[in-house]
Amino acid sequence: MLSRVAENLYWMARYIERAEDTARLLSVNSHLMLDLPRLLPLGWAPLIEMTGTLEEFNARHTSFDERSVVYFLCADAQNGSSILSALASARENLRTTRDVVPREIWEEINQLYLNVADHVESGVSPRRRDTFLKNVIRGCQTLTGLIEGTLSHGPARTFIELGRQLERADMTTRIVDVRSASLLPQNPEELLPFENLQWMSVLKSLTAYQMYRQQVRLRVRGPDVLRFLLQDPNFPRSIACSLETLGHELQLLPRLDRVAATVSLVRADVVDADIQALAHSPSKLHAFVDELQIGFATIHDTLSATYFVNSEEVPRVTQWQSQSQSHAGDNDND
Repeated sequence: MLSRVAENLYWMARYIERAEDTARLLSVNSHLMLDLPRLLPLGWAPLIEMTGTLEEFNARHTSFDERSVVYFLCADAQNGSSILSALASARENLRTTRDVVPREIWEEINQLYLNVADHVESGVSPRRRDTFLKNVIRGCQTLTGLIEGTLSHGPARTFIELGRQLERADMTTRIVDVRSASLLPQNPEELLPFENLQWMSVLKSLTAYQMYRQQVRLRVRGPDVLRFLLQDPNFPRSIACSLETLGHELQLLPRLDRVAATVSLVRADVVDADIQALAHSPSKLHAFVDELQIGFATIHDTLSATYFVNSEEVPRVTQWQSQSQSHAGDNDND
Protein backbone atom coordinates (compact mmCIF):
# COMPACT_ATOMS: atom_id res chain seq x y z
CA MET A 1 0.00 0.00 0.00
CA LEU A 2 1.25 3.50 -0.86
CA SER A 3 2.16 5.70 2.11
CA ARG A 4 -0.17 8.48 0.94
CA VAL A 5 -3.09 6.05 0.69
CA ALA A 6 -2.41 4.73 4.19
CA GLU A 7 -2.19 8.26 5.59
CA ASN A 8 -5.43 9.36 3.95
CA LEU A 9 -7.31 6.35 5.31
CA TYR A 10 -5.86 6.96 8.77
CA TRP A 11 -7.02 10.58 8.74
CA MET A 12 -10.39 9.72 7.24
CA ALA A 13 -11.06 7.48 10.24
CA ARG A 14 -9.91 10.16 12.68
CA TYR A 15 -12.21 12.76 11.16
CA ILE A 16 -15.23 10.44 11.17
CA GLU A 17 -14.61 9.62 14.82
CA ARG A 18 -14.14 13.33 15.57
CA ALA A 19 -17.45 14.28 13.95
CA GLU A 20 -19.30 11.57 15.87
CA ASP A 21 -17.69 12.47 19.20
CA THR A 22 -18.40 16.18 18.74
CA ALA A 23 -22.04 15.41 17.99
CA ARG A 24 -22.23 13.26 21.13
CA LEU A 25 -20.79 16.05 23.26
CA LEU A 26 -23.26 18.61 21.95
CA SER A 27 -26.22 16.27 22.34
CA VAL A 28 -25.40 15.28 25.92
CA ASN A 29 -24.62 18.86 26.95
CA SER A 30 -27.92 20.08 25.49
CA HIS A 31 -29.87 17.56 27.56
CA LEU A 32 -27.77 18.22 30.67
CA MET A 33 -28.49 21.94 30.49
CA LEU A 34 -32.20 21.15 30.57
CA ASP A 35 -31.80 18.99 33.69
CA LEU A 36 -29.64 21.36 35.72
CA PRO A 37 -30.71 24.62 37.40
CA ARG A 38 -30.14 27.70 35.24
CA LEU A 39 -27.78 29.29 37.76
CA LEU A 40 -25.40 26.32 37.92
CA PRO A 41 -22.10 27.47 36.35
CA LEU A 42 -21.71 24.67 33.80
CA GLY A 43 -22.52 26.31 30.49
CA TRP A 44 -21.05 25.67 27.07
CA ALA A 45 -17.43 26.70 27.52
CA PRO A 46 -16.24 23.19 28.54
CA LEU A 47 -17.11 21.90 25.06
CA ILE A 48 -14.66 24.35 23.50
CA GLU A 49 -11.99 23.28 25.98
CA MET A 50 -12.57 19.61 25.14
CA THR A 51 -12.03 20.19 21.44
CA GLY A 52 -8.84 22.18 22.01
CA THR A 53 -10.05 25.19 20.02
CA LEU A 54 -10.26 27.80 22.78
CA GLU A 55 -7.85 30.25 21.17
CA GLU A 56 -9.61 30.20 17.82
CA PHE A 57 -13.04 30.51 19.42
CA ASN A 58 -11.95 33.54 21.44
CA ALA A 59 -10.59 35.17 18.30
CA ARG A 60 -14.04 35.15 16.68
CA HIS A 61 -16.52 35.20 19.57
CA THR A 62 -16.90 37.33 22.66
CA SER A 63 -18.90 34.96 24.87
CA PHE A 64 -19.56 31.24 25.36
CA ASP A 65 -23.27 31.52 24.75
CA GLU A 66 -25.21 28.57 23.42
CA ARG A 67 -25.70 29.93 19.92
CA SER A 68 -22.02 30.77 19.37
CA VAL A 69 -20.71 27.45 20.69
CA VAL A 70 -23.22 25.33 18.77
CA TYR A 71 -22.50 27.16 15.51
CA PHE A 72 -18.74 26.95 16.07
CA LEU A 73 -18.80 23.20 16.72
CA CYS A 74 -21.46 22.25 14.17
CA ALA A 75 -21.30 24.53 11.18
CA ASP A 76 -18.27 26.84 11.22
CA ALA A 77 -16.30 25.99 8.07
CA GLN A 78 -13.34 28.01 9.39
CA ASN A 79 -13.14 25.76 12.44
CA GLY A 80 -11.31 22.66 11.25
CA SER A 81 -12.78 20.64 14.11
CA SER A 82 -16.46 21.44 13.52
CA ILE A 83 -18.73 18.60 12.45
CA LEU A 84 -19.03 20.11 8.98
CA SER A 85 -15.27 20.52 8.56
CA ALA A 86 -14.46 17.10 9.98
CA LEU A 87 -16.84 15.37 7.55
CA ALA A 88 -15.53 17.49 4.66
CA SER A 89 -11.97 16.43 5.53
CA ALA A 90 -12.99 12.77 5.87
CA ARG A 91 -14.72 12.94 2.50
CA GLU A 92 -11.72 14.56 0.82
CA ASN A 93 -9.31 12.00 2.25
CA LEU A 94 -11.46 9.15 0.97
CA ARG A 95 -12.12 10.81 -2.40
CA THR A 96 -8.49 10.43 -3.42
CA THR A 97 -8.29 6.81 -2.23
CA ARG A 98 -11.79 5.46 -2.77
CA ASP A 99 -10.61 2.71 -5.13
CA VAL A 100 -9.27 0.75 -2.13
CA VAL A 101 -12.60 0.55 -0.27
CA PRO A 102 -16.05 -0.73 -1.30
CA ARG A 103 -18.09 1.80 -3.25
CA GLU A 104 -20.81 1.81 -0.57
CA ILE A 105 -18.41 3.41 1.93
CA TRP A 106 -17.66 6.30 -0.41
CA GLU A 107 -21.35 6.77 -1.21
CA GLU A 108 -22.27 6.82 2.49
CA ILE A 109 -19.64 9.35 3.52
CA ASN A 110 -20.47 11.55 0.54
CA GLN A 111 -24.19 11.46 1.36
CA LEU A 112 -23.57 12.15 5.05
CA TYR A 113 -21.48 15.21 4.24
CA LEU A 114 -24.06 16.54 1.77
CA ASN A 115 -26.88 16.06 4.29
CA VAL A 116 -24.94 17.88 7.00
CA ALA A 117 -23.99 20.70 4.62
CA ASP A 118 -27.64 21.16 3.60
CA HIS A 119 -28.76 21.19 7.22
CA VAL A 120 -26.20 23.72 8.48
CA GLU A 121 -26.89 26.02 5.52
CA SER A 122 -30.42 26.46 6.80
CA GLY A 123 -29.23 26.84 10.39
CA VAL A 124 -28.94 24.47 13.36
CA SER A 125 -31.85 25.80 15.40
CA PRO A 126 -32.51 24.48 18.93
CA ARG A 127 -35.68 22.82 17.69
CA ARG A 128 -33.86 20.88 14.96
CA ARG A 129 -30.58 20.35 16.79
CA ASP A 130 -31.40 17.04 18.44
CA THR A 131 -32.45 15.44 15.15
CA PHE A 132 -29.41 16.86 13.39
CA LEU A 133 -26.98 15.50 15.98
CA LYS A 134 -28.65 12.08 16.07
CA ASN A 135 -28.38 11.89 12.27
CA VAL A 136 -24.67 12.73 12.43
CA ILE A 137 -24.04 10.06 15.08
CA ARG A 138 -26.11 7.49 13.19
CA GLY A 139 -24.37 8.32 9.91
CA CYS A 140 -20.91 7.93 11.44
CA GLN A 141 -21.93 4.64 13.04
CA THR A 142 -23.27 3.46 9.69
CA LEU A 143 -19.87 4.20 8.15
CA THR A 144 -18.14 2.26 10.90
CA GLY A 145 -20.51 -0.65 10.35
CA LEU A 146 -19.90 -0.62 6.59
CA ILE A 147 -16.16 -0.68 7.15
CA GLU A 148 -16.49 -3.55 9.63
CA GLY A 149 -18.84 -5.53 7.41
CA THR A 150 -17.52 -4.96 3.89
CA LEU A 151 -13.81 -4.10 3.96
CA SER A 152 -11.43 -7.04 3.78
CA HIS A 153 -8.89 -7.52 6.54
CA GLY A 154 -5.71 -5.97 5.22
CA PRO A 155 -3.57 -2.80 5.35
CA ALA A 156 -6.44 -0.45 4.42
CA ARG A 157 -8.61 -1.69 7.26
CA THR A 158 -5.66 -1.65 9.66
CA PHE A 159 -4.83 2.02 9.08
CA ILE A 160 -8.50 2.97 9.40
CA GLU A 161 -8.64 1.18 12.76
CA LEU A 162 -5.44 2.86 13.95
CA GLY A 163 -6.88 6.28 13.20
CA ARG A 164 -10.21 5.54 14.85
CA GLN A 165 -8.73 4.15 18.05
CA LEU A 166 -6.19 6.94 18.53
CA GLU A 167 -8.83 9.63 18.00
CA ARG A 168 -11.20 7.82 20.35
CA ALA A 169 -8.60 7.58 23.13
CA ASP A 170 -7.77 11.25 22.64
CA MET A 171 -11.41 12.28 23.03
CA THR A 172 -11.88 10.17 26.16
CA THR A 173 -8.94 11.87 27.86
CA ARG A 174 -10.27 15.31 26.93
CA ILE A 175 -13.70 14.58 28.38
CA VAL A 176 -12.22 13.14 31.57
CA ASP A 177 -9.83 16.08 31.99
CA VAL A 178 -12.28 18.93 31.42
CA ARG A 179 -15.28 17.45 33.21
CA SER A 180 -13.36 16.16 36.22
CA ALA A 181 -11.81 19.58 36.84
CA SER A 182 -15.22 20.88 37.91
CA LEU A 183 -16.50 17.66 39.47
CA LEU A 184 -13.71 16.23 41.60
CA PRO A 185 -13.75 17.87 45.05
CA GLN A 186 -10.53 19.21 46.54
CA ASN A 187 -11.66 17.70 49.85
CA PRO A 188 -12.53 13.97 49.66
CA GLU A 189 -15.39 14.50 52.10
CA GLU A 190 -16.94 17.28 50.04
CA LEU A 191 -20.06 16.47 48.05
CA LEU A 192 -20.74 18.69 45.09
CA PRO A 193 -24.34 19.53 44.16
CA PHE A 194 -25.67 17.54 41.20
CA GLU A 195 -22.41 15.57 41.10
CA ASN A 196 -24.20 12.32 40.26
CA LEU A 197 -26.06 13.89 37.35
CA GLN A 198 -22.91 15.40 35.88
CA TRP A 199 -20.89 12.18 36.13
CA MET A 200 -23.76 10.47 34.33
CA SER A 201 -23.36 13.04 31.54
CA VAL A 202 -19.67 12.16 31.28
CA LEU A 203 -20.62 8.51 30.74
CA LYS A 204 -23.36 9.39 28.29
CA SER A 205 -20.95 11.53 26.27
CA LEU A 206 -19.19 8.25 25.47
CA THR A 207 -22.35 6.08 25.36
CA ALA A 208 -20.93 4.35 28.42
CA TYR A 209 -23.73 4.70 30.96
CA GLN A 210 -25.44 1.31 30.53
CA MET A 211 -22.17 -0.61 30.25
CA TYR A 212 -20.92 1.17 33.38
CA ARG A 213 -24.03 0.16 35.34
CA GLN A 214 -23.65 -3.45 34.21
CA GLN A 215 -20.00 -3.51 35.21
CA VAL A 216 -20.03 -1.47 38.44
CA ARG A 217 -23.60 -2.09 39.71
CA LEU A 218 -23.38 0.86 42.10
CA ARG A 219 -24.52 4.46 41.94
CA VAL A 220 -22.46 6.67 39.66
CA ARG A 221 -19.40 7.98 41.53
CA GLY A 222 -16.37 9.89 40.26
CA PRO A 223 -13.63 7.36 41.12
CA ASP A 224 -15.60 4.49 39.61
CA VAL A 225 -16.28 6.47 36.43
CA LEU A 226 -12.59 7.33 36.10
CA ARG A 227 -11.58 3.70 36.58
CA PHE A 228 -14.13 2.53 34.01
CA LEU A 229 -13.19 5.09 31.35
CA LEU A 230 -9.46 4.76 31.88
CA GLN A 231 -8.87 1.11 32.66
CA ASP A 232 -11.82 -1.12 31.74
CA PRO A 233 -10.42 -3.73 29.32
CA ASN A 234 -13.75 -4.55 27.68
CA PHE A 235 -15.52 -1.23 27.06
CA PRO A 236 -14.64 -0.15 23.48
CA ARG A 237 -14.25 3.55 24.35
CA SER A 238 -12.08 3.16 27.43
CA ILE A 239 -8.50 4.32 26.97
CA ALA A 240 -7.04 0.93 27.93
CA CYS A 241 -9.27 -0.88 25.44
CA SER A 242 -8.47 1.58 22.61
CA LEU A 243 -4.73 1.20 23.21
CA GLU A 244 -5.08 -2.59 23.39
CA THR A 245 -6.84 -2.55 20.01
CA LEU A 246 -4.13 -0.26 18.63
CA GLY A 247 -1.44 -2.71 19.70
CA HIS A 248 -3.33 -5.64 18.21
CA GLU A 249 -3.80 -3.90 14.84
CA LEU A 250 -0.12 -3.00 14.67
CA GLN A 251 0.78 -6.70 14.69
CA LEU A 252 -0.54 -6.87 11.12
CA LEU A 253 2.00 -4.32 9.84
CA PRO A 254 5.71 -4.53 9.06
CA ARG A 255 8.32 -2.40 10.88
CA LEU A 256 6.06 -2.20 13.92
CA ASP A 257 8.65 -2.37 16.72
CA ARG A 258 8.96 1.36 17.53
CA VAL A 259 5.25 2.09 17.30
CA ALA A 260 4.22 -1.01 19.23
CA ALA A 261 6.72 -0.23 21.99
CA THR A 262 5.34 3.30 22.32
CA VAL A 263 1.74 2.03 22.52
CA SER A 264 2.75 -0.53 25.17
CA LEU A 265 4.39 2.14 27.32
CA VAL A 266 1.37 4.44 27.18
CA ARG A 267 -1.02 1.57 27.90
CA ALA A 268 1.09 0.48 30.89
CA ASP A 269 0.81 4.00 32.32
CA VAL A 270 -2.99 3.79 32.03
CA VAL A 271 -3.36 0.28 33.45
CA ASP A 272 -0.99 0.95 36.36
CA ALA A 273 -2.46 4.33 37.32
CA ASP A 274 -3.60 4.81 40.92
CA ILE A 275 -7.20 5.81 40.31
CA GLN A 276 -7.96 6.61 43.95
CA ALA A 277 -5.07 9.06 44.12
CA LEU A 278 -6.08 10.67 40.83
CA ALA A 279 -9.74 10.92 41.88
CA HIS A 280 -8.83 12.75 45.09
CA SER A 281 -6.51 15.25 43.41
CA PRO A 282 -7.75 17.15 40.35
CA SER A 283 -4.25 18.56 39.80
CA LYS A 284 -2.73 15.07 39.71
CA LEU A 285 -5.39 13.89 37.29
CA HIS A 286 -4.78 16.88 35.03
CA ALA A 287 -1.02 16.19 35.04
CA PHE A 288 -1.70 12.50 34.30
CA VAL A 289 -3.94 13.37 31.36
CA ASP A 290 -1.29 15.76 30.03
CA GLU A 291 1.19 12.88 30.06
CA LEU A 292 -1.28 10.68 28.19
CA GLN A 293 -1.76 13.42 25.58
CA ILE A 294 2.01 13.56 25.09
CA GLY A 295 1.97 9.77 24.75
CA PHE A 296 -0.73 9.93 22.07
CA ALA A 297 1.31 12.57 20.25
CA THR A 298 4.33 10.30 20.34
CA ILE A 299 2.29 7.38 18.97
CA HIS A 300 1.08 9.56 16.12
CA ASP A 301 4.56 10.92 15.38
CA THR A 302 6.05 7.43 15.35
CA LEU A 303 3.28 6.15 13.09
CA SER A 304 3.89 9.04 10.72
CA ALA A 305 7.65 8.56 10.65
CA THR A 306 7.28 4.81 10.05
CA TYR A 307 4.47 4.60 7.52
CA PHE A 308 3.54 7.99 6.04
CA VAL A 309 5.25 10.23 3.48
CA ASN A 310 6.39 13.74 4.41
CA SER A 311 6.08 12.76 8.06
CA GLU A 312 8.17 15.75 9.13
CA GLU A 313 5.29 17.98 7.99
CA VAL A 314 2.68 16.19 10.10
CA PRO A 315 1.92 18.18 13.27
CA ARG A 316 1.97 16.73 16.75
CA VAL A 317 -1.42 15.57 17.95
CA THR A 318 -1.89 18.17 20.65
CA GLN A 319 -4.91 20.07 19.36
CA TRP A 320 -7.68 19.06 17.00
CA GLN A 321 -7.49 22.40 15.26
CA SER A 322 -3.80 22.16 14.38
CA GLN A 323 -4.34 18.65 13.02
CA SER A 324 -7.24 19.73 10.86
CA GLN A 325 -5.59 22.81 9.38
CA SER A 326 -2.34 21.04 8.56
CA HIS A 327 -3.94 18.03 6.95
CA ALA A 328 -6.39 20.14 4.99
CA GLY A 329 -3.38 21.89 3.56
CA ASP A 330 -1.87 18.53 2.61
CA ASN A 331 -5.02 17.65 0.70
CA ASP A 332 -4.97 20.93 -1.16
CA ASN A 333 -1.49 20.12 -2.40
CA ASP A 334 -2.30 16.63 -3.60
